[in-house]
Amino acid sequence: MLLDEKLTKILQKKHSDNLYRTRSIRQKAQSANIQINDYQYLNFCSNDYLGLANHPEMISAAKKGLDEYGIGSGASAMITGYTEIHQQLEEALAEFTDRSKVLLFPSGFAANIGIISALTDKNNLLIMDKLCHASLIDGAKLSGAKFQRYNHLDIKSLKQKTEKTDQDTWVITESLFSMDGDSAPLEEISASCQEISASCQEISAVCYVDDAHGFGIYGESGAGSVKAANLSEQQVPVLVATFGKAFGVSGAFVAGSEALIETLIQNARSYIYTTAMPPALAAAVLKSLDLVKTENWRREKLFDLIHRFREKAAERGVLLSKNAHGPIQPVIIGNSEKAIRISEQLADKGIKISAIRPPTVPKDTARLRITFSAAHEEEHIDSLVKALSEVLDLE
Repeated sequence: MLLDEKLTKILQKKHSDNLYRTRSIRQKAQSANIQINDYQYLNFCSNDYLGLANHPEMISAAKKGLDEYGIGSGASAMITGYTEIHQQLEEALAEFTDRSKVLLFPSGFAANIGIISALTDKNNLLIMDKLCHASLIDGAKLSGAKFQRYNHLDIKSLKQKTEKTDQDTWVITESLFSMDGDSAPLEEISASCQEISASCQEISAVCYVDDAHGFGIYGESGAGSVKAANLSEQQVPVLVATFGKAFGVSGAFVAGSEALIETLIQNARSYIYTTAMPPALAAAVLKSLDLVKTENWRREKLFDLIHRFREKAAERGVLLSKNAHGPIQPVIIGNSEKAIRISEQLADKGIKISAIRPPTVPKDTARLRITFSAAHEEEHIDSLVKALSEVLDLE
């Protein structure tokens, strides 16, 4: 059978299972509103939590970066791609997160697969929350390490996995989970790692936290979930976060000890063998960092809107997760076909919310993944709740 025939059969199966993915063409900058295929919608599916993706000061910083450094970085950071603006950003992030050093990556996916595969091998045990992001799972697979998963947010399940370990162990979790909107008990996870290390001097246990969705919205001045939990570099030796969510740009970083960062510079293939982040983007992130630290009203407004949504949704009978208190608010539908249909009905009402289906989420848990931004206003929330109650037949 020819390749195209095989691929066509695979695609047909995706269609029949209601798992086929399509891309929308966005026009213009996005904010609380988004224009797709010439139609205007209220935007409830972006990760731009603080409403910074179209901030004029960040645009100005990027333009200045273009004037000074050009469009592309030109090479890997190991060749000529690492500029003084990259260095300034790394130093600023290290201070912000209270870590010794920082290393930039072009994306969160590149960061996670590069870090895990560079630091672990067949002599390590990786224990990961069952709902961790695909990049963390792929990093574990690439590493060749023994890989286990504990029940979501279940410390008892985690301890059962770790109590008999005789290998150096890495416990890996997200802080704010990207599809369920709930938060990991970081203090307890870190404490479990400390217990393993204390029980046997020959074995180390490392706590690895991906704070992609918490960075910028939690902690003092938005320094993130790990900072909010008051966990030190020793308690969380590997801290990863991205710029594509609350920071409104793109790219990622890892923060940790000098030895950790230097090891990654030598061994992380997704860092060594890829073109560095464009300097203009680094300049935009540096400006975003200033805004995140100083404009606390954005976080305050975001959480006021989330509270309003949960309150209004409860009044209308919209079922929400009891554990989702951040900007990610899933409405579980279950059936993929139904989730698609409801998403389309919302679009007809001028509201854009994506239907998230397997394998992104477990089987029979297709959902509407609703996300909020400081760019939204109270009337946007009220329109959303009214539309949800109508399409869910709750009126």
